[in-house]
Amino acid sequence: MIKRFSVLLASLACFAAHAEAPPVSSVPGVDLARYLGKWYEIAAFPMFFQRQCIGDTMAEYGARPDGDISVVNRCRTESGFDQATGKAWAVEGGGNARLKVSFFWPFRSDYWVIGLDADYRWAVVGNPNRMYLWILSRTPGISPADLERALASARAQGFDLGLLRYTQHSAGAEK
Repeated sequence: MIKRFSVLLASLACFAAHAEAPPVSSVPGVDLARYLGKWYEIAAFPMFFQRQCIGDTMAEYGARPDGDISVVNRCRTESGFDQATGKAWAVEGGGNARLKVSFFWPFRSDYWVIGLDADYRWAVVGNPNRMYLWILSRTPGISPADLERALASARAQGFDLGLLRYTQHSAGAEK
């Protein structure tokens, strides 16, 4: 009973913190040609659909002939690798920083770039309700200074960084 009450209080505190935070905003614009390619997950909020992942999590984005973006998410599991393929598309008026992503019809979710290094070395992706957050890098590792800049962009948007889970990358993860 006490444990349930504590969980309820923590949930209410989290909700109250989000209610007081200003709305999440994306970066002004993303050059999709520069954004496409491979990104390594440095940290993320634990996601149900990633429950089997134990490391080496990455995403690869590519241009599709129809103008949308191909999405391939991959991670290491206890039994090998798991992969999910989907597509994304830019939301009109979002400067290519606000996308929708879908791995199976009719379900889709928001993918907002809320932090982005000027040289596209790291990105922070979240959604308007602050339930999803990913810190991404072009390499399996990230410098402490770049990580702090990425975390600061998420913190400034009201994301609870205490929920972040850091991703392990094994040697040779860049393959």
